[in-house]
Amino acid sequence: MENIDHCSMQLINREGEFNVAGVKEFMQKTKFSECGLSYAVVGIMGPQSSGKSTLLNHLFHTNFEEMDASKGRPQTTQGIWIEKCAGFEPCVVAMDLEGTDGSERGEDDTAFEKQSALFALVIADIVIINMWCHNVGLEHAANKPLLRTVFQVMMKLFSARKTTLLFVLRDKTKTSLHYFEHTLRKAAEKIWDSIHKPARYIDTPLSKFFNVEVVALSSYEEKEELFKEEVDSLRQRIDSISKRELASGDRNYSVPASGFFASAQHIWESIKENKDLDLPTHKVMVATIRCEEIVNQTLHQLSCKEDWLAMERAIQSGPVSSFGSKLTKILDICLSEYDKETIYFDEGVRNEKRKQLQSKALDFVRPAYLKYLEHLHFEALENFKSKLEDKLNEGVGFAAAARLCLNSEILQFDQACAEAATEHLNWDNSEVRQNLFHDIDSSKSAIAEEILSKLKVGCEEELNGALHEPLKSLLKNPNEETWASIRELLSCKTQIALSKLLAGISGFELDQEKSNKMVQGLRDYARNVVERKAREEAEMFSVILTDAAGRRDDRTTITSIARNESLRLLSVMAAIRLDEKPDEIENILFSSLMHGSESSETLASSTWPEVSPNDTLITPEECKSVWEDFQAEIVSITQAFHDGQDTRQSRKLYWLKSALKLTLRVGLDTVGVLFGLGELGDFFDHNGLQYQMARLDLPVYLNGLYLCIDQWFAFSNFTIFCETRIETVHFSPTWLLTLFESFDKATS
Repeated sequence: MENIDHCSMQLINREGEFNVAGVKEFMQKTKFSECGLSYAVVGIMGPQSSGKSTLLNHLFHTNFEEMDASKGRPQTTQGIWIEKCAGFEPCVVAMDLEGTDGSERGEDDTAFEKQSALFALVIADIVIINMWCHNVGLEHAANKPLLRTVFQVMMKLFSARKTTLLFVLRDKTKTSLHYFEHTLRKAAEKIWDSIHKPARYIDTPLSKFFNVEVVALSSYEEKEELFKEEVDSLRQRIDSISKRELASGDRNYSVPASGFFASAQHIWESIKENKDLDLPTHKVMVATIRCEEIVNQTLHQLSCKEDWLAMERAIQSGPVSSFGSKLTKILDICLSEYDKETIYFDEGVRNEKRKQLQSKALDFVRPAYLKYLEHLHFEALENFKSKLEDKLNEGVGFAAAARLCLNSEILQFDQACAEAATEHLNWDNSEVRQNLFHDIDSSKSAIAEEILSKLKVGCEEELNGALHEPLKSLLKNPNEETWASIRELLSCKTQIALSKLLAGISGFELDQEKSNKMVQGLRDYARNVVERKAREEAEMFSVILTDAAGRRDDRTTITSIARNESLRLLSVMAAIRLDEKPDEIENILFSSLMHGSESSETLASSTWPEVSPNDTLITPEECKSVWEDFQAEIVSITQAFHDGQDTRQSRKLYWLKSALKLTLRVGLDTVGVLFGLGELGDFFDHNGLQYQMARLDLPVYLNGLYLCIDQWFAFSNFTIFCETRIETVHFSPTWLLTLFESFDKATS
């Protein structure tokens, strides 16, 4: 079980299961991952109950569980345990392996012994082989089978690294250490030479793979103090060995501390599956796994950085000043943290994963960059609209103003994009730039269309106002000159409107096709105004004919002249004649309706010969129908005139004479009073005019009245002195003479 106080943990249990969860907690508590390559692993193997755990605890101040001698010599360590040793620099990790030759696993179950031995050999820098001093020279007790196993499994490594084999002889005797060292070296070399080796290792000496060292310790139970002193010396020796190996740089197959346990797990799984171990490939694999983990950790840290979060919030509301430099700083810190964590891993893997990190980091910040470009795009578009409006107000032509504003905004956009670029960013913003071009062009087109539309509507409204009343007057009283007058009116007013239109579009630099289209559109509009008004009047033409006939005051005119004039008006209103094309409508109508010489089929048609259906106001069929209705109305008017003519004439003459008598009497008396001439009415009565008035003989009466006036005013100007005698009034009687002349005409 794991001892939290001393940071020890069971790495592999008795069943051979790797403790993944325990590794994570171990890494967090010990901060082992910060050691980089500056660490050493010291493993110990040997017979069960030979004091391995006790030696490690005294050697590295660890707290591995030790055997309780009072309970016999049962198995204490099961599986493989590790602990980070406190107070060592560089860092040391102690690894305590399950003892060999134990009865708990059975006599023939040596699989775990071989697997754990190979595991220690692969991952440990120093392997301590713990054995009793008095067993040196023996076969099994001297761990020769274990050495044979270690050397044999070495052959499964494609490229083995050099490991220190430190033989620790327990309970030393009086026999010299030199003897033991010589004996053990000879035994090791003999075992090495005896095992089957691949062709590439046949002539390879043991020293190529192992540094063999030997040390002897006194009995812990009998000479505890001396044992502790010798252990202190051994600790210094191990420390010296580990520092020497670290200083030599011979760490080709070591992995950084942050990837140590991932490597250990993969190695253990390969050993359990009895696979050959390719350490170079394994190193690359571990570097790949660990660098990928660091990439993910770095990206997570990037997403939580306050600098990044502040920029991400700010970019939502508008462009961030110094966006490029701020983003570069954030990405540089991100990559430097990765470099620091992966510095000891395989260079090829490290660089490859760095590129992946850079790519993923750029993908992560890309939305902010696109948001920045979006703000630049929006500002450029709005600035374009505002500046274009200002230029137009200054009187600059539309096309020239649009070019100036476009070039200005694109230049500012390019400068802002250049400021946002970093050495890490290799994004192509040409698509965003092209979209800006497109949107500005669309905005320019929309503004142009709006201005041109207003110009067009304004010209049309003025043209409609200029044509409406004159057209109404001409079409209400049609005659033979009506269409000539309409054509002249249309040409004049259209030309005025076209002049305004052409002046308005001159600054737009329109292509000839569009310019011609607008001109033709205005011409068509003017023509449509005329045609629409003509059709409105044509629908009311039967009323016009009746009114024209009703204005005649005698029976003869109604029956002759009215028919001719009305038929001529009908021919005028039958078709639109804006193109001055000759037609036979009048001849057809007179021939068919007045003289009856044309075939009835002519007026049974819906079109006129040589007249477009679009220019037809009243079809031949409709003309015939209108004429028939008109004829019926003529009969009604003639009869009404015949019945009421005498009565109306008598009543009219009576009232006219009465009105004249009253008007003349009152008028003459008033003039006499105003100018001191006395009663002019009495004067005229004395001359016999009263008699003629009484007889209602108006011609005689007016003639006498005229003679009296001529006698009274024998001169054209005379002076009258009013009662006040203050001013002289010059009076001309011409108006009075004119008055009587008018009366004379009215009664004739």
